[in-house]
This record gives sequence, structure tokens and C-alpha cells, in this order.
Amino acid sequence: MSQAVPIRPITKVLVANRGEIALRIMRTIRAMGLQSVAVYSDVDGNMPFARYADEAVHIGPAPASESYLISERIIEAARKTGADAIHPGYGFLSENAAFAEAVEAADIAFIGPGPESISTMGDKLSAKAAVAAQNVPLVPGSDGEVTDLDEAERLAAGIGFPVMVKASAGGGGKGMRVVHDPALLRSETERAMSEATSAFGNGAVFLERFVTEPRHIEIQVLCDAHGNGVHLFERECSIQRRHQKVVEEAPSALLDDDLRERMGACALDCAASCGYVGAGTVEFLVDADRKFYFLEMNTRLQVEHPVTEMITGVDLVEEQIRIARGEVLRIRQENLRIQGHAIELRVYAEDVPAGFLPSTGNLASHVAPEGPGIRVDAGVETGDAISIYYDPMIAKLCAHGMDRTQAIERLKRAIDEYLIHGVETTLDFGRFVLDHPAFTSGKFDTGFVAAHFDQARFEAYMEERRSGLDWSAATAVLSSSEATRTGVDNASEADHSTETAGWRGRYAE
Repeated sequence: MSQAVPIRPITKVLVANRGEIALRIMRTIRAMGLQSVAVYSDVDGNMPFARYADEAVHIGPAPASESYLISERIIEAARKTGADAIHPGYGFLSENAAFAEAVEAADIAFIGPGPESISTMGDKLSAKAAVAAQNVPLVPGSDGEVTDLDEAERLAAGIGFPVMVKASAGGGGKGMRVVHDPALLRSETERAMSEATSAFGNGAVFLERFVTEPRHIEIQVLCDAHGNGVHLFERECSIQRRHQKVVEEAPSALLDDDLRERMGACALDCAASCGYVGAGTVEFLVDADRKFYFLEMNTRLQVEHPVTEMITGVDLVEEQIRIARGEVLRIRQENLRIQGHAIELRVYAEDVPAGFLPSTGNLASHVAPEGPGIRVDAGVETGDAISIYYDPMIAKLCAHGMDRTQAIERLKRAIDEYLIHGVETTLDFGRFVLDHPAFTSGKFDTGFVAAHFDQARFEAYMEERRSGLDWSAATAVLSSSEATRTGVDNASEADHSTETAGWRGRYAE
């Protein structure tokens, strides 16, 4: 039954973010006939997002802790400009319940879920408790926080090895350890607790069984304040390093219609468990037997949201704004269809041969590719600086096709045509992934990078591309010979808890 929710006028939106996501949000704001306000730090005053906005307000020095993370300055900028809504984007304050509460207390619309939903889903243990009440499947593990090493050993023995130790607060791979050997449980749990304390100010952890050959599948949901909700199908996010996503696609090659329907319904149950209103993403692990388990819920727009927009035709930012106004959701589940296939590559300013170290400097040139099915969400232009202060993302490069094969081919062409000079980038690494037989077959899991990538293979791949050899065929032979020599199938038996020693990177998610 529909609730009585008043319409809340929104005419001017402050975007409490920077870079490509701020610019992307502002484009929808302008398309809706609304005005936008940017906030910027000392080093961002001339960046494209600050110049694109109808108004821009300086909020502090370059470090995010002195600018983009100071909620009082952002709210004051909204008051100063007469903004009646704030969109947090992703990262920074987007999942900060206190910020959402302060925005609402200032009589400004927060374009996102309520503080209670953010708080519930922001802590992994409270999130698990909430969804368990909806009979959502969970990975076997501890029922609550573990703060004692003796307790950790008792619980792990009951759960069974390998076991995953996870920080209760936070994410992004911090405070996370996979333990295969019971003898290492105490030391690894201590390390996870220490890292969690340093990163989140909360050293509590919990234990879960480590899912073998896991696929990371997430479901996009939209829920209004009237009790209506839809899911917009799934995104495949299994290509990742150190638990950070690198390549995302929609739909997943793993799911069939039945599994998609069941996971979508489960995602909506998760949203209902915390009274969710807005756009959100429910993340699942899917095991080798195609059983799925709740992982977490992200209470914001995702970095990889463009692939969902490309296969559904839905502007997720527009729907966020409409929901924040109090409007009834315009979309019905029965009217949603998957239209083709889309893949996103995150393009970072990083030096791959040097171990993915950040590559800072000025962009001597930045010429984005164009053509059928290509979308580039970039936050920079020629002459802009890649700063040491923020995540080194240059752009999100996306391709859409009639099917997965066409999407892959279009994305490979776009990578080859993307011109970036002045800094090193991950474009060639993206091409490495797209060319790999494990990726093109759709038969991969979250251990793809650990199993298939190292610097020697990458250098051989680049040399073979320069010489025009068929690298895919060469890789298949290499993988076969390695399996024969070691007696181990790298694709299925890789230790997903470890990565190449030189692996580096800083990511928003």
C-alpha cells in the first residue's frame, strides 16, 4: 500500500564530489533543467567539473581530509548558494550516516538513502543481521564480532578452512585475510584487527567460510518512498585485484534467467530489510555450484553504474533525484529488459610494468575514443594534472554491443584508439584482460588476476602484440604447459588470498 509522501521541490543540486563522477552527475542535473553547484579544493578550481557547474564554491586545501570530507563546509556551501539538495556521488561522504543526517537537519534533501539505512548496511555485522531476518542466504560464519583470538580459533574450527577474516567496519579489502592453515589463524587475525583499527578506528572482525572459485555478482536496485522497488539486473565484477574491481560488465555470462530472477528478488529483500529508499547495490558471492550468498549492500551510486544504464536505458542519477523529490518510481519490473551487453574498464594513471605505481603529472594529451556503443566518463582534459591527493582514475571506458562478443571487440578498439600522453595508464592492462581466453570464455572468478597475470606475462603479451602474433593462442599453450609442469590448474587452484608482489593501487571502491 502506497504511503503518503509529499513532493519535495528540488531546483539546485550541490554535488559533494569531484572528477568524473561529479561531472557525470551534473550532466543529468542540467538535462533535467536543474542547476548544479560544484565544491572544489585548492588544486581542483580549474578542473572540468568545477567549470561545468552553474556555480562553484571553494571548500579548502587539496587533502580530502581538509576539503571534501568536511561536511560542515559542504553544507555551508549549499546554504550559501541556495542549493536545496546534495548528491554525494561515491566515495568521500557518500556512505557517511552522520553526513546524511546533518544534510537533512539543515533542511536540504540528501540524494541517497536515509541515515538509518546507511548505518545498518555500513556495518557488515548489522547488515548480515538485517538481511538474515528476510531469509537471505549468508556465507556460514560467526554470528557477531570477534575480538578474542581464542574465540576466533574455536569459531574457525567449526566453520572449516579456508576461512576469511573480515573487518566489521569498512571495506575495500582492508582488514581482510584469507587463512588456509589453522596454524596461521591467530597471526592473520591479529593483522586484520590491527589494519581495521588503523583504517576504520574499529578493530572488530568476523569470520566467514572462504568461498572457493567465487564470482562477484552485484544487483542494482531502485526503491522509492512509496514502497515500490525494482532491480535492474546484475553486474559481473569478478575481475579485480586486492578485492578491488578492474573490469565490470552487464549482464554476467554466469547467470541464466532463473538465477537472475532469484538473485534480483533477494536483492529487493535486502533493500526491504533496512527500509531502503534510493539507488543501491546488493553484492553477492556465487560459488562453483551456483549458490549465492549475501556479501554487502552499497548505499550509493556505484563506480560501474554506466554498464547498467547501457543495457537498460535508465539514467540512474535521474531516478535518484526523482526519488529524493518523493516521486513514485516510474519503472516497473515487467517493463525492464536486458538490451545487449556492456563492459567497463577503469582507466587509471598507473605504471603497470613498475607494479601499478601511481603515475602523476600533467596530461600532454587526452583524446577519448568515439564510435558506435562507446561511452567515456572522464574527469580530465588535455593539460589537466593527475594529482597525488586523490584516486588516480582518469576515466571509465565503456562499450555496448548486441552481445558480449561485440562489446569486447568494441572495447578493444576503443582502448587502441584512446590517446593519453604525459602519464602511464592501465589501458594495456585492460587489453590484456580482454584478450585472455579465460575472460573471453566467461569462465573466470575473482582469482583471475592471481592466476593469469604477472609482469613477465604482461611483458610477453606486449611484445607479442607489437610483433602481431596471436597472443590468445600462445596464452592457451602457455597455460597448458604450466599446468602439465606443476600439476596445478592455475584457473581453479590459485591462492586467491595472494597477489603479485608488485601489485599496487588506490581505488575508490
